[in-house]
Amino acid sequence: MTKRLICAAAMAAMAGAGAVQAEEIRVLNWQGYGTDLDWAVEAFTEETGHTVVHEYFNSEQEMLTKLRTNPGAYDVVLINAAFTPQAQEEGLIAPIDKEKIANLADVPADMAENQDLNADGEMYGVPWTWGLTAYAFNTQAFEEAPTSVEVFWDEAHEGRVSIRDDALEAVQFAAIATGQDINDIGDMEAIEAKLTALMPQIKTYWGSENDWNQFMAAGELDVATYWSGSASRSIASGLPVQFVVPEEGAVGWLDGLSIPESSTKMDAAHQFIDWMIDPEFYVKWAEEGAPASANAKAAEALPEDAFNRQVLGDPEVVARVQFQRPVSDEDREAYLALWQKLKAAQ
Repeated sequence: MTKRLICAAAMAAMAGAGAVQAEEIRVLNWQGYGTDLDWAVEAFTEETGHTVVHEYFNSEQEMLTKLRTNPGAYDVVLINAAFTPQAQEEGLIAPIDKEKIANLADVPADMAENQDLNADGEMYGVPWTWGLTAYAFNTQAFEEAPTSVEVFWDEAHEGRVSIRDDALEAVQFAAIATGQDINDIGDMEAIEAKLTALMPQIKTYWGSENDWNQFMAAGELDVATYWSGSASRSIASGLPVQFVVPEEGAVGWLDGLSIPESSTKMDAAHQFIDWMIDPEFYVKWAEEGAPASANAKAAEALPEDAFNRQVLGDPEVVARVQFQRPVSDEDREAYLALWQKLKAAQ
């Protein structure tokens, strides 16, 4: 019996016993980030009876504010692992009942046991998607793929490079370039010197995937920092670019799905999270440019030539990734002050 038929049979049995009630669950996420795909929501509703309504945020701080000021308004929330400890410490999210997330069994231990998604023996975020911030290059500007971040400082590409206009991303990129731990930067002078040397190389800063695509399509850039999921979409759209995870390493991020402590629809929320990490959902989403899945079976189900299998499925690549951890307000302020100083002096 297929998983879908098993689920349908179980739902029918519970409905007959009067145990199931269709509910409306509210999901808080970035707009256009997987959970609000029409076909996915429709399939979930068809299978469970539950309907899904979305609300969106534009930053992690806005997401936390919404959780603080709207108790009971949300049932599932997308939280980057670097912010999960803060949400947990403030009592904004509830422990996950792992027995209700069947697909969790296919999430490797290194992600399921991520220290920022777990606390005091409880899981507060189900690993969902992950990706990298590294760089992509214009294949028309290079005979061979540049494998080192030092390409950004190569005078041959002066005025032809770009990085995102984001203080944390810039500092962590410089930490990678100076051989430092992005989560424990010990030499800020080296960071400042490296970024100072980079400024004359920069053609422009990018702020969105659309910005990046336009600059690259116009032939204005040779190489630019980029997100892995965005690179997958840019390549699929026909841009002559290739994504690189450099020998020095890359910045990694992990997103989890959590349940607000104030949710009154815990069972339906667990069902929705289980649906979101299901390989059946992910493989279809991957065709549209999804980030990498935390579910190993979902990753293995991708076609051999799929971007997330070719680029992010290599254990040697994953070994070079430094996953982001929480950043203190003090450090964020210091990074922002440095970034603003460097741009003002440019």
